[in-house]
Amino acid sequence: MKASSGFIIAAPSSGSGKTTVTLGLLRAFKRRGINIRGAKSGPDYIDPRFHEAASGAPCFNMDAWAMSPERIQSLASTDAPLIIEGAMGLFDGAPPDGRGSVADLARLLNLPVVLVIDTARMAQSVAPIVSGFAHHDPDVRIAGVILNKVGSVRHERMLRRALDPLGIPVLGAIHRSSQIETPTRHLGLVQAQEREDLESFIEQAADISEQSVDLETLANLAAPFERADFSSKIAPPAQRIAIASDRAFAFAYPHLLQDWRSAGAEISPFSPLSNDPIPDADFVFLPGGYPELYAAQLASADTFMNTLCTHAKTKPVYGECGGYMVLGAGLIDAQGTRHKMAGLLQLETSFAQRKLHLGYRRLNADQGVFAGKWNAHEFHYATTQHAQGTPLFKAHDAEETPLPDMGLINGHVSGSFAHIIDCA
Repeated sequence: MKASSGFIIAAPSSGSGKTTVTLGLLRAFKRRGINIRGAKSGPDYIDPRFHEAASGAPCFNMDAWAMSPERIQSLASTDAPLIIEGAMGLFDGAPPDGRGSVADLARLLNLPVVLVIDTARMAQSVAPIVSGFAHHDPDVRIAGVILNKVGSVRHERMLRRALDPLGIPVLGAIHRSSQIETPTRHLGLVQAQEREDLESFIEQAADISEQSVDLETLANLAAPFERADFSSKIAPPAQRIAIASDRAFAFAYPHLLQDWRSAGAEISPFSPLSNDPIPDADFVFLPGGYPELYAAQLASADTFMNTLCTHAKTKPVYGECGGYMVLGAGLIDAQGTRHKMAGLLQLETSFAQRKLHLGYRRLNADQGVFAGKWNAHEFHYATTQHAQGTPLFKAHDAEETPLPDMGLINGHVSGSFAHIIDCA
């Protein structure tokens, strides 16, 4: 693969095996001495950390709904070849018209698409599926197919024979293997940093890719993209920023941190789970993550909590999704046990009564560290049992339907369940 070139791994639907295929390819190309890099379509926080482990290079989100074309083209403008992993199905996006889909990225970057097909429950029916995707939009080029979860050599022959008349290359056939199954939880895959077997898992995925995929042909499919500069970056909320970073607070977008650093901000990570004190900083950011899994440990992290409350008396603190919950008075875990949190916002949240909240959001705040208009995303199962105080954001969904106000602000402390992605 050449520098400043790439392709997209997509599928007809979620659950087709895109992530495992992408990880195997990233590591397989890395083994060949290629300075490969991964990217992830959409607002996903978890898959990019797997990409980084497989490639050894930073992985950015590319969100065709929330980001401007210039932002996306700039993120793609590196000297390393790029493999972009899609989200959901190739043409699936936000309502009402599918904006933000993987297909939008393919059109914007003019990159070929490799379609991963879960063939576990089909044979000849693979042909009309691939044909339909290949001809649905002439501006989205299906350059090849990888057959996944193939049952046997005989099954593979049937699939290949059915696809022959289409003239679309079958780049590989990956047979079913229990060695590369991935555990999940309520927000997706178990986080990369939580898997003790992560390296062996990626190595096994790479072994299978080398055995089952025509890597040379795949590399030759990579198309070049033009380099682009981007100036409309998100200004840092302060010069010195302390960011919670551990298994409970892992959902911080790399492009956001990169914007802050490029503007000269100093970012100091710390671990609430290790009971670290808040570093000397002008602003504290608690990103999202899985605080509900570590609620008891966080409640007992007295040094973290005490220094957080002291900081909040004079300097801004912001919590996003899981971080927002920790700023509240209490968090009820999945077993129904309430754990005392920071008490900086009049907020009670619960995982004992789970409800999915999912979708893109347009936000507008008149005050706080994130005053202004933003494109954001909401994805959580927590329910709000009690929230009292001044709302932070006016909110609309992707169809511009007004939503209830989101978040709270109390003096120097603010937050919401929405993850800010980019300026609106």
